[in-house]
Amino acid sequence: MRVIICGAGQVGYGIAERLAAEKNDVSIIDTAPALIHAVRDTLDVRGFVGHGSHPEVLEAAGAKEADMIIAVTLHDEVNIVACEVAHALFGVPVKIARIRSQSYLQPHFADLFSRDHVPIDVIISPEIEAGEMVLRRIALPGADDVVRFADGKIIMVAIECLEDCPVVNTPLSQLSSLFPDLPSTVVGVNRQGELFIPRSTDQLLEGDRAYVVTTKEQVKRTLSLFGHEEKEASRMVIAGGGNIGLYVAKTIEQRRGRVRVKLIEANQERAEKIADELHDTVVLSGSALDERLLLQAEVQDADLMVALTNSDQVNILSSVMAKRLGCKSNLALINNPAYIDLSRSVGIDAHVNPGSVTISRVLQHVRRGRIRAVHTVDKGAAEIIEAEALETSPLVGSPLADLNLPEGMRIGAIYRDGVVLKPGGTLRIKTKDRVVIFSLASAVKDVEQLFRVSLEFF
Repeated sequence: MRVIICGAGQVGYGIAERLAAEKNDVSIIDTAPALIHAVRDTLDVRGFVGHGSHPEVLEAAGAKEADMIIAVTLHDEVNIVACEVAHALFGVPVKIARIRSQSYLQPHFADLFSRDHVPIDVIISPEIEAGEMVLRRIALPGADDVVRFADGKIIMVAIECLEDCPVVNTPLSQLSSLFPDLPSTVVGVNRQGELFIPRSTDQLLEGDRAYVVTTKEQVKRTLSLFGHEEKEASRMVIAGGGNIGLYVAKTIEQRRGRVRVKLIEANQERAEKIADELHDTVVLSGSALDERLLLQAEVQDADLMVALTNSDQVNILSSVMAKRLGCKSNLALINNPAYIDLSRSVGIDAHVNPGSVTISRVLQHVRRGRIRAVHTVDKGAAEIIEAEALETSPLVGSPLADLNLPEGMRIGAIYRDGVVLKPGGTLRIKTKDRVVIFSLASAVKDVEQLFRVSLEFF
């Protein structure tokens, strides 16, 4: 596939890195020479210095032959114009744009991004994507990662196996015998930095991070069996009233639960604006690093501190301060991947990385075959993929035990006619089933082939 990426920042670089590793033909454009030099020095891609919205730059990057343009610069307007130019002058088939301003995404303007107006095929809002991820993490405390598939009926959770984890040192095959009614499957394990697909004879060890696929109804029970019985927060402090913080606070209010929220915003004008938009949330103006303001927000009695400012340093430090003052747990937004490994050692319980969320959304549309959703895990070491089984798929018809699946993948669940099925040796996949598969990066191409239409079908 020939792909043009506009924007060589963290997201653009991450997408280019993934696509180049899979032998795609990638060109990347940015106005910053230093970023393009870094891309050329580290990745097998072509780099171009210039504006991604300029026709001559797009032409030089190969727009005439491109299959897709992915516009992820820092400026919405550049992303929009780049897609328009790619469509009007070069006929690029698939156009993906990152749009951050919520003004463009108002429901009553939904017709704006259509083929008759602004021809963009896929709009990605990192703020909404990150906000939804934060809300999922809030709803399931104890999970290191939470992803929904099959209209929310299937959930993948990453769970850390702590010292008192009840299932440690138990062969995975025994878990099925002990809990025959539990539709949960361990599809991946990270052990001391190495990610692998476990066998039925393998055991989970203390310190492992297990990736488990289960149903919406059984996810809390699954967490409990792994020793995580943390209660959902009823008192919460949010640091940062930007698009993500406001989205999270608004959604919590709309759900009309019993959660009491206080929000801290550094900018006085912004604080006044969001105070007018929120009804049940107390908004305080000041720095989230001001201990007196944190105490005024009653962080010492809070169950959860959620740090969502534009600064990784503020998010990490305010989260650490909140716990020191008595807050039970914290969740920090971290953009810089270099800080993620560091975060747990300084007292960060959970984090959300907007870049990885955006990359996952882009990969959903890059993947070939009938792919419905993609989520990357462990910095791209693996993907969990939801795909629809076509009539020509080699998965269809035979018992799972007889399928000669390529190495590096495991089926986590099957969704059929509104029902979630746990994979077993005698189960047969049918046409139109939605299959959730955990795949190491090395096996992603094999997964794509399993869900592509073969030429013999026509």
